[in-house]
Amino acid sequence: MIIMTDFAKHLENFFIKYLIGECGSSRHTIRAYRDSFSLLLLFMKKTKGLNADRIELKNIDKGIILDFLLWLEKEYNNSLSTRNQRYAAIRSFCRYLQYVEPTRIGEWQSIRSIKLKKPLTKTISYLSIEAIKLLLEQIPTNTQSTKRDLALLALLYDSGARVQELIDLTPSCIRHEIPYTIRLTGKGKKQRIVPLQKEQVNLLKQYIEDHGLDNPEKEFGPLFLNRVGEKLTNPGITYILKKYANAAKNVNSKIIPNILSPHILRHSKAMHLLQSGINLVYIRDFLGHKSIQTTEIYARADSNQKREALESVYVNVIPEKNSERSWEKNKSLKDFLKSLGE
Repeated sequence: MIIMTDFAKHLENFFIKYLIGECGSSRHTIRAYRDSFSLLLLFMKKTKGLNADRIELKNIDKGIILDFLLWLEKEYNNSLSTRNQRYAAIRSFCRYLQYVEPTRIGEWQSIRSIKLKKPLTKTISYLSIEAIKLLLEQIPTNTQSTKRDLALLALLYDSGARVQELIDLTPSCIRHEIPYTIRLTGKGKKQRIVPLQKEQVNLLKQYIEDHGLDNPEKEFGPLFLNRVGEKLTNPGITYILKKYANAAKNVNSKIIPNILSPHILRHSKAMHLLQSGINLVYIRDFLGHKSIQTTEIYARADSNQKREALESVYVNVIPEKNSERSWEKNKSLKDFLKSLGE
């Protein structure tokens, strides 16, 4: 007879009573946390020789968690971002343990004190407006499935939605009257209303009618369906995007990147709003960011806007008596500078 360990008991209560019962965490969060602890159990078995049914709370300490995080990086090639997400699940569990198992509160706080690793700042990838147009032009509108693809990808860009937000949409989320809007449910089940263009609403309306989604009984079912009538998945949407991206790349490879993900359409919309002069606060609300600091990455990434802003206020205060600079008169210096490129 297998006796449930204190670790198993608390982990089960953490998921069922705390995350689902008290916090009302989303399915996405539950899946992410589940995967994180599945990897922790695998780590304990492979490196510590402890099967899942033998792990106890006394086996969990800061050193073990640090070893686990390093294992994720070395053995599983997890990026720093993924590594931090795995740690976030453990950190949340230790926060829960502080209250239900306070006899080791110092250990739980010690684990929660582990610092997140900061990845190198990456350049934000985004498409130009010209590239977005080219991408959408590759989608024919002669079949129901391609009409769905056009409505889906156009909405992904126009709304700046996250992929999961798009997947969770229902026909009831769309407002077909002026002002045209769509209701998105983001992280933490926070909802926001995003304005849409009339052309976008027309695409959605046509798609909904073609697929019989205007039937009242389907009002709260999935908006975007696959070929067997089920809700589209993240990989499914990625596949649709890549199919038309490859077609667009054959037309103009200079403006379509080799790697293109659905999230890049969200980045693209944010950059285009910024470049059109929209205030960062409005862009934050549009994207559903919790903090303006998250939205500021777009301002930092837009080098063209920086250059144009600086050029617009630049005043030349250096007197020029001669068009030839002083260094241009210095032959030895010019020879030295030329040699740097040899």
